[in-house]
Amino acid sequence: MLSADDPLGFSPHRVVVAGTTGVGKTTLARRLARLWDLEHTELDSLFHGPGWTPRPEFLDDVRRVASGERWVSEWNYFGAGGGQLLGERADLAVWLDLPRRVARTRLLRRTVRRRIRREPLWNGNTEPPLWTVFRDPDHILRWEMRTHGTWRERMPRVSADYDLPVVRLTRARDVDRWLAGPAAEVAP
Repeated sequence: MLSADDPLGFSPHRVVVAGTTGVGKTTLARRLARLWDLEHTELDSLFHGPGWTPRPEFLDDVRRVASGERWVSEWNYFGAGGGQLLGERADLAVWLDLPRRVARTRLLRRTVRRRIRREPLWNGNTEPPLWTVFRDPDHILRWEMRTHGTWRERMPRVSADYDLPVVRLTRARDVDRWLAGPAAEVAP
């Protein structure tokens, strides 16, 4: 595994950004898209249909993204098959392995902001009322509590399964250091 200071040694064209809910996968994917001139597709926008229902076209849409030559996306939805499709074509994984307190704080701030502003998300969805965290076992805040450690178990296996180099970033400041250093040194 590579750290925030290790050179990449190649110019990535198909990148997956892994990590638990709230660590900043989409933010980093957008930054990499700009830095390396890649197309960014937010996987949540492909998965969530109206009323938070899974879109039947999800896997076809992920196949279209994965078949491209230059892209970056969040690496999730393994249960729905999306993660596997992206992993098969990716040439780099960036793993945001940030502490729970960072993920939790970011997720809470984002969820409250989206709910108060009623920000439209994917396909007309908005964050549910905040009190639903107490009764909905799949509320995003409860989901994070249940799944935070998932990538620590998953990453060694999936990086080997897909033969992917992995950049592991364990602190928020590592992300900026990596983007300004090794990531900036590779040509798009």
